Order: sequence, then structure tokens, then C-alpha cells
Amino acid sequence: MPYDDSVPPTRRARPLLAAAALCLTTITGCGGSPDTTDGAGAKVSASASASASATPEASPTASLPQGPLTGKTVVIDPGHNPRNREHTKEINEQVDIGTGRKECDTTGTSTDDGYAEARFTLDVSHRLRELLQAQGARVLLTHDDDRPFGPCIDERARIGNEAKADAVVSVHADGSAVGNRGFHVILPAAVKGGGADTSKIVKSSADLGARIAGHFVRTTGSAPSNYIGGGTGLDTRDDLGGLNLSTVPKVFVECGNMRDPKDAALLTDARWRQKAAQGMADGIAAHLKG
Repeated sequence: MPYDDSVPPTRRARPLLAAAALCLTTITGCGGSPDTTDGAGAKVSASASASASATPEASPTASLPQGPLTGKTVVIDPGHNPRNREHTKEINEQVDIGTGRKECDTTGTSTDDGYAEARFTLDVSHRLRELLQAQGARVLLTHDDDRPFGPCIDERARIGNEAKADAVVSVHADGSAVGNRGFHVILPAAVKGGGADTSKIVKSSADLGARIAGHFVRTTGSAPSNYIGGGTGLDTRDDLGGLNLSTVPKVFVECGNMRDPKDAALLTDARWRQKAAQGMADGIAAHLKG
């Protein structure tokens, strides 16, 4: 299997949602316009991992199918790194985020059963890559479980910038209190300082984020966060180096709360992770097709 299916799937009834309301009020239709610790999982197959990497030169487009996203470049940024916990000194080093300094990276969160956010993000990123490549997109990953730690948040931004990506999506899961449920998409605020200037990407990133949020609701059946974003599934932040330093449209997707048992049951279900990837892919495609 090219995916991490090591955690047994958990059945859960599909909840009643206000998805339609989100699509109609926050977003013009579901496709319309408008960081907190660890586990184990299986690596992708050699054939899958060879298809993309953090460097543009390593991802030839000749073998990609022709499709609606032909000619588009998407960078997927799997949050954290499964081995960050073994390199705490390195990931605690401060890096410039334009408006200040922040840790290179963090270990990420985990479910109470030990399924690490870093494993979750890699698995969903592999699924997302495959879906986008099937539509003809050139897809790069900022890392693919192929380095001892990181990359640091400033390097993650540089990878998308240097690839001249049409869209960058950083995949995450939250680590909040029990009872806090749902997904949210983090958008870059308008910031300028040091090496940060998001003035040219705020509008396009907001469109990318809104389209992902709408499709995520429809495809996964998950509700927007009940603790961030006021029910919109959207949150704007100015303290994330990966957004501040980006010069191309970029968002973070917090797919759910790993510390809530009901959300954790979804995040550890391989079938739900495929839906999450599909929702993100559909939102990205809607943004890129305009």
C-alpha cells in the first residue's frame, strides 16, 4: 500500500453539519470564489516517493498525465517531521520569520494513542500528491521523511517560493483541548517587516483557503472548527513564518484536533484521510482553475 494504514480504521456516524451554510455564507459555493508530539506509520512505496521531492529538478513533468492542472505547480508541506523529537536542539534554534524570530520547527502533536501528527501529515500529503498529479499538476513536497529533522519554517517557505508554486498547502492537525473539534484553514495576514511582505498574496491565499474549506466540509463531512474561526473554518494569523515569508499563495490546513477522541477517531481512519486529501485537492483545483 502506498499509504500509512497502520492505525485500524474506526467507524463513526457521519455528523449533521452546517456545511451548506458555510458554502453559502462564508464561501460562494463549495467551489466558488469569494503549530502542538508522536507515533508510528508505514513509509510510502519507492515508486510513490520517487515521484516528487523538495527540489524542482527532482520532479520531471514528462510522465504526468495531461489534465485540468497541467502547467500548474503545487507544493505540499507536510507539517513537522517524524524525527524532530530526536533533534530537539536543532529544531529549537531560532530562525527569522520576517517580523521576529521563532523556533526552526516543533515536534507536532499526537493522539492519546500515540499516532503522531507528523505521520498523519505525511500520509495525507502522499494522498494529496497522487490526486493532484492525476490532474496533471507538478507536485513537490517540502520533505518526504527523507531528512533527520525539519526543514525549518523559513526553508519551507523558500521551497515554495523557489518553485514559483501556483499554490502551497501546509498539512497539519491541531492539539487542543477535548471538546474542541473540527477543521480550520489558516490564512496569511497582511504583514510587512524584515524579509516578510505578504501584500501580494493575501487575496489569492484567502481565495485558496476559502475554496479548500468549502470542499473539505462537503467531502469529509467534518464541521468547521468550533473553537477557532467563528464557525467559518477560516483563521488569519501573522505569527507563522511559513506564511509570513511566502511570496506565493499559501495556507495551512488544520484537519482536526488530535486531542479530542471524536476527532482522533477520524484522523486515525485511513478512509477519512483519503476524504481529507480529496477535499483539499478539490479546493486547490478550484482555486487554480479560477
